Amino acid sequence: MKTLDVVALVLLIVGGLNWLLVGLFKYDLVAAIFGGADSGISRLVYVIVGLCALYCIKFIAGVSDRERA
Repeated sequence: MKTLDVVALVLLIVGGLNWLLVGLFKYDLVAAIFGGADSGISRLVYVIVGLCALYCIKFIAGVSDRERA
């Protein structure tokens, strides 16, 4: 599962950086790379990043445990 955790975190960071670009510069890097926000591949990337975000919710418990130590 360690590999899945790393992949999920990397994709979540990529998604976060994409939102940073959208917020600051109105530039959607995913859409630029894959042919527009409505293209099938872009939508797939958005869904995968969203699923990674849901998966990474499990890390909240680990952060809470470290704060108590």
